[in-house]
Order: sequence, then structure tokens, then C-alpha cells
Amino acid sequence: MKQSLKVGICFGITSGIITTLGLMVGLNSGTKSKLAVIGGILTIAIADSFSDALGIHISEESDKKKNKKQIWESTVSTFAAKFLFALTFMVPILLFTLKNAIYINIAWGAIVLSLLSYMIAQEQNENRLKAIFEHLFIAGIVIISSHYLGKWISVTFGE
Repeated sequence: MKQSLKVGICFGITSGIITTLGLMVGLNSGTKSKLAVIGGILTIAIADSFSDALGIHISEESDKKKNKKQIWESTVSTFAAKFLFALTFMVPILLFTLKNAIYINIAWGAIVLSLLSYMIAQEQNENRLKAIFEHLFIAGIVIISSHYLGKWISVTFGE
């Protein structure tokens, strides 16, 4: 796979997992509203996918070794990967109770993040378990902090 596509896909999927899970968990903890969580997922899928794609685009432009085609491949693949992956979190939300869907989505995100971490570590000839645990640890921090932030917002600003 071309490096420019790999950059966009890996970044898009990772950002899609971390951002969407953080937002879903925080919104659920703060509102317990399926509508709010669905709105959050759709917002991430659209607005944050464009934002991340622009971020990758500008980052890649700063690398004088990259040509326009490589820059646009990274940009488009970032948007597509994040947009499509963020939308996968909608399926459990639509099919299950909100509480169960959150747990399913956390498991789904952890599985995909673990597989992605494994593949990258294998390609880089690095310790696969260390890479998986490192990335899951960071995801866990995001999920836990989002949960408590949602609770705090609910208590502080709730009606």
C-alpha cells in the first residue's frame, strides 16, 4: 500500500476510534440521550473528518519531500477512513439500548485499535503486545476521562 494512503487510513481510523468513543461516552454519561449520542457521532463523522483531513493536508504540505498527489492521497484517505469508521459506531446505537451500545462500541473500538496496532508493530518489527497495550491504555484514558467529564457537566450544568 502506498505510504500516503497508509498515513491517511491509519490516522483516520485511529482518530475515528478515539474521538468518537470519547464523545459517545461523554455524551452518554452527561445526558443518557440516544439522540445526543447519534448527533455527536454524525457531527464527528462530518465535521471532525473534514478537520482531520485538513490537518493532515497542511501537515503533509509542510513536508517538502511530498508531492501534490501524495498530499491529496493522504487528505482524501484520512477523510474517508474517519468518516466511514465513525459511522460504524451508529449501528449498535440504532440496534441496542444506549447502555449496551456504548459497551459494544468500546469493544469494537478496542478490537480495531488492537488489530491496527498489531499490524503496524509487525510491519515495524516492534513488540506487538507493547504496541497494543500502549494504544489501548491511551484509549482507556480518553474513555474514562470523557465519562467523568460527562458526569461532571451533568451535575454542574444539568437542569
